[in-house]
Amino acid sequence: MQIRLLTGLVLVLVLVWALSGLFDPPSEELSYSEFREEVGEGNVEQVEITGQQVEGVLDDGEEFTTTLPPELVVGGEGRIETMLEEGGVEIAAEQETEGLFPLLLIWMFPLAIILLFFWYMRRQAQGQMGQVGKIGKSQAKVHKPHEPDTRFDDVAGYEEVKQETKEVVGFLKDPDRFRAAGAKVPKGMLMVGPPGTGKTLLARAVAGEAGVPFITVTGSDFMEMFVGVGASRVRDLFKTARENAPCIVFIDELDSIGRKRGAGMGGGHDEREQTLNQLLGEIDGFEGSEGIVLMGATNRPDVLDPALQRPGRFDRQIVVPLPTVEERVEILKVHTKGKPVGEDVDLEVVARATPGMAGADLQNLVNEAALIAVRSGRDQMSMADLEQARERVTIGRERTALTLDEKEKETVAYHEGGHALAAFLEEEADPVYKVSCLPVGQALGVTTQLPTEERHIYLRSYLDARLKVMLGGRAAELVVLGQPTTGGQHDLVQATRLARSIVREFGMGKLGPIGYGDDQQVFLGEDLARTSEYSDRTAELIDEEVREILSSALDEVCEAFERLRPGLDAMVEAMMDKETISGEEALEAIRDAVGADERALLRGSAVSPRASAVAMPPGSSQDGHGPDADADERSDQEVAERAGMA
Repeated sequence: MQIRLLTGLVLVLVLVWALSGLFDPPSEELSYSEFREEVGEGNVEQVEITGQQVEGVLDDGEEFTTTLPPELVVGGEGRIETMLEEGGVEIAAEQETEGLFPLLLIWMFPLAIILLFFWYMRRQAQGQMGQVGKIGKSQAKVHKPHEPDTRFDDVAGYEEVKQETKEVVGFLKDPDRFRAAGAKVPKGMLMVGPPGTGKTLLARAVAGEAGVPFITVTGSDFMEMFVGVGASRVRDLFKTARENAPCIVFIDELDSIGRKRGAGMGGGHDEREQTLNQLLGEIDGFEGSEGIVLMGATNRPDVLDPALQRPGRFDRQIVVPLPTVEERVEILKVHTKGKPVGEDVDLEVVARATPGMAGADLQNLVNEAALIAVRSGRDQMSMADLEQARERVTIGRERTALTLDEKEKETVAYHEGGHALAAFLEEEADPVYKVSCLPVGQALGVTTQLPTEERHIYLRSYLDARLKVMLGGRAAELVVLGQPTTGGQHDLVQATRLARSIVREFGMGKLGPIGYGDDQQVFLGEDLARTSEYSDRTAELIDEEVREILSSALDEVCEAFERLRPGLDAMVEAMMDKETISGEEALEAIRDAVGADERALLRGSAVSPRASAVAMPPGSSQDGHGPDADADERSDQEVAERAGMA
């Protein structure tokens, strides 16, 4: 703005200066000698003297100008006026000035600057008032019909979810067919699911298929520091929607404004609650919202206000779950389409090895594999690239800069070998894929278990086997070193969490089939008046049984390791030699070092790298050895969560 103003001012001044020269009539420039000759010959009619500048007119009417020497100015030595009088020239004099342009520069320029300053301040004030006036306007974006180019064919899998959304698209395209049957389209659809499952992608597909205006807004767009702004933006949003009806309004991250009312310290005067009240009234209030279909998306349905989900508002809840094996294959095909993929890549194997992965995770996996291929100097993704990308995404990159001495490396090898051996002892345990004593990510070593099938419900026997695998590293330290190390810290945290869930939430302990878990979200206002779910005595019993479960599991594993000590040593020797061994190599080393009676104890299994080329999915177990290792946190937490859901 300032640059444009300055440029305009300079152009105006240049124009004024140029125009001032145009109004002056052209005149002939005479030298002083020529001027004296003309005066002596009597050809000069009149002159006007201004300082050293002389302007005059000849007898024939022609104008001229000349410049006097400094010593011949009027009143000076030489008496120029005497010569002019003798020549009969009419003399006029004028005070010396610097012309029109300097006059304008002196007087008009400051005035112009002042005027421009006040004009600029006025514009700024108008702009600020305009912004204040717009602060209550909705931040929603209105997309024209068919403007989004995403279609249902671009969404891989989720046939049931697409079928539910297609009903809304069909109603908007042909409402008479539904009305003839007395059917009404749901006013609101709430898509619920974990992050990355494609809720927003489905909304874009609906927008591309419906052929009606599509209005998008995020829940956080309603919130502002000023009181009443959120409610004003909600009113403006629905005003825009009614003007474009029939249309679809998509509110992403609905939990930003849809949390339970009365849960905070502010009570009913909270700005967020007033925004929610306005939203509820606009969706299904006195005026109604005919012709407007609402779509919402959230991964926190448990915190939403019940009034949002009643019939007449978001009355249809569409669950967008984590994809199944078949759906993961379709998603991988979408993300690898148009990319150079090697012949050895088997997407079905990749899909089977990635349980618990959402569509965004699979997209990131493929992209990471492509980056690894480029860094390796290849223009095609191979199965090895996908395996390395899997490791990098789940537990991190191999830390080549971290070097362990032989003693620490052997300790890590025994710890990871303990996890693997405990898995070989349990028939219910997931098969072992790989054992490594190399630092990876935040872990100093890794033991990878690869599930052969997706689990949606967990038996107590599986949970007990999982506990023993977690404690296998600590058991190996006690048997071999005679004392524990700090490397088992993370294993103990995860094992304690799972054991506490067994007793308190799953009702599998001695306390009986009583669920003491509380899956409600934490709210400050509710917590102030909430009492404990159980007494202090019950808490002591829970702690006592958790301790008993963990101690009993650790003792059983230690007793088995005493009998299988030669096998454990043989596996560690192979690991020290190769640093990373497969599950089959680990199991073979143990079998070769023990007798027939001890072999009968090995009821677990191993997975060959040739059978499954991608390691360490989120649903598998990666047991890290180190004080800051967190490699298996995601899988163990998923075990507890899925078991709780089941």
